[in-house]
Amino acid sequence: MSADDSSTGDDASASLFGDAAHARAGAYEVLARKYRPRRFEDLIGQEAMVRTLSNAFETGRIAHGFMLTGVRGVGKTTTARLLARALNFEPKDAPKGKKATGGSGPSIHLDPPGVHCEAIMASRHPDVLELDAASRTGVADMRDLLDSSRYGPVSARYKVYIIDEVHMLSTASFNALLKTLEEPPPHLKFIFATTEIRKVPVTVLSRCQRFDLKRLDTPLLAQHLSGIAKQEKAKVSEEALALVARAAEGSVRDALSLLDQAIVQTPDGEVSGAAVRDMLGLGDRTRLYDVFEKAITSDPKGALEELKDQVAGGADPAVVLKDLMDIAADVSIAQATGDGWVPAGPADWANRTRALAQRLTPAQAARTWQLLLAGYGDLQVAPDPATALNMVVLRLAAASSLPSPEEAARMIAEGARSPGKPEAPLEPAPGAAGGIASFADIVRALTEAREVALQVDTERYIRFASVSAGRLSYALAPGAPPGLAGRLKTFLDNETSLDWQVTESETDAESLRERERREKAERIAAAKEHPFIAATLNAIPGAVILDVTDDTLPLENPAPEGNVIDIRTRRPA
Repeated sequence: MSADDSSTGDDASASLFGDAAHARAGAYEVLARKYRPRRFEDLIGQEAMVRTLSNAFETGRIAHGFMLTGVRGVGKTTTARLLARALNFEPKDAPKGKKATGGSGPSIHLDPPGVHCEAIMASRHPDVLELDAASRTGVADMRDLLDSSRYGPVSARYKVYIIDEVHMLSTASFNALLKTLEEPPPHLKFIFATTEIRKVPVTVLSRCQRFDLKRLDTPLLAQHLSGIAKQEKAKVSEEALALVARAAEGSVRDALSLLDQAIVQTPDGEVSGAAVRDMLGLGDRTRLYDVFEKAITSDPKGALEELKDQVAGGADPAVVLKDLMDIAADVSIAQATGDGWVPAGPADWANRTRALAQRLTPAQAARTWQLLLAGYGDLQVAPDPATALNMVVLRLAAASSLPSPEEAARMIAEGARSPGKPEAPLEPAPGAAGGIASFADIVRALTEAREVALQVDTERYIRFASVSAGRLSYALAPGAPPGLAGRLKTFLDNETSLDWQVTESETDAESLRERERREKAERIAAAKEHPFIAATLNAIPGAVILDVTDDTLPLENPAPEGNVIDIRTRRPA
């Protein structure tokens, strides 16, 4: 529904919904009823359905059965009533004496309201019957309904049957409905609504035109709530609107009900994010970002302290964990979509999400989501949800220092160091800032900080042009993950308490892994030139040299403890 087109309580609006007497009596009308769409143009997030119906009505190709499906609160019943109005629309200024079946015919343009609109929206029109399948599931009820369908409408163009939660009809009722649904009388239309489309027999679905009403995206729903809050002259903060929209999970009715409740919390002031969090049992989203950041940077103590304050303040552990999952999901989506990502909340949420997207690799973000998702299942069966939440965050902190599965496989395949050369101790260079003034210093610092994932990516993809106190010039090897330079800068800033200048430049330097591969290839090539090795390779078909594991001694006089050449024989194809 478009908030700009909604009335705030005039008599015309009240009478349209059959609430004129109710409004005149001064009784409060809840927002979910007050701002119910009155036209197809007022439906938000359902553009595909409105477009299809517009084309059908304009071309006269109107189905005799409609199936509306979707989660709670997305507008199924409202859409059914709008459809009934459109099928029976008759302008109030139509020439006197003209029959309802004549005139301009059905129309989805419902403004201004027609002759039958008020009665249909108030559920009191004799030719539009709204039925609840939950209370009329028996075959006898269906037979009575179908018997009455043989008679034409009293005053409208069509007799319309709206059956809500149609999936609750019995099998016998569905079977009784099939024949009439396939070949209905010309004056009869069916409109079904259900939240459980899979429970509706396919024989019924095949006889209807189906429309899947979508959940509303959180940003769109928050924008819609903002418009309604302005019309209600209520001050609601951007953070509060975002929290309400998220809690509604795409349901407009739920969102309006929560907004109604939130406005009551602070009738004379601004509805703040803190008030909504207290109302819904949510954690402070800003502090939850702190929890997330501390967990992924191996600071379990800080993360637990933040969680303790949140739970002590009334936050539900399950809701807190779900919010952490939302943060992890937003990080992955921001990484995948880049500049196309649309944040669903205040600007500071978006900035922190983008910063996390730069700090984590896609594999790490995906692993974070998986850990939180598994923890959510554990929390549902845990005897103490707060303790379970703590353990989930501790698990996340422990995993933050581990490489992703892809990185672990790469480390196993390539080896963390060249097997033939012992690593020389890395000493800080003279005049180093925070002990870092060379490539060796950076590798040493990463090793000591147990930044395994960043160390592997640095050794594999960073081609160091120059390193000096507070300055780093580099080039990236092909295949470098996005945000690698930013992650390395963040590490160096934190390690040295300096603002490092990290710039990309052209260089002929190699990354550590590129150098290792080149040196390995040179060792193997040199080994192949040795007469003994060459003769061995010729004598063993399919044999290959995997590596020369020690080249400290000359090949001309190999000693037992000297050069070791690993030769593997492959089976002939």
